[in-house]
Amino acid sequence: ASGKHDFNAGETSRITPLGKILRKTKLDELPQLLNVLKGEMSLVGPRPEVRKWTLVYPERWEVVHRVKPGITDNASIMFRHEEELLTGAASPDDTYREVILPKKLEIYTDYVNSRSFSGDIKILLKTMKAVWTD
Repeated sequence: ASGKHDFNAGETSRITPLGKILRKTKLDELPQLLNVLKGEMSLVGPRPEVRKWTLVYPERWEVVHRVKPGITDNASIMFRHEEELLTGAASPDDTYREVILPKKLEIYTDYVNSRSFSGDIKILLKTMKAVWTD
């Protein structure tokens, strides 16, 4: 109602040159390794989501919350340019809720229902490839 949204889509003027490099290479995610070491997160698993979005499609989130959140997953790879997708949207919130979030939930649910060690290794390798070839 206020016209504000929860995304930084297109709002990059506050990001320093070093910050841009950290974001592009995903090095800004490294502090989450502490959460992995503390057992609060996994390397691979559905990304943690803002509470506002977990209230959307609550029955689908029940499945996702059966596993620990992760630093990377197939949805992270698919939507690694999510900010750019939202920048061009008339309503970033609507685009996220109606287009991106349902697809992420589908990917998260597939992961939860078929996760395996070899699958996690494949996701880690795909993540490294995406980071270094982007």
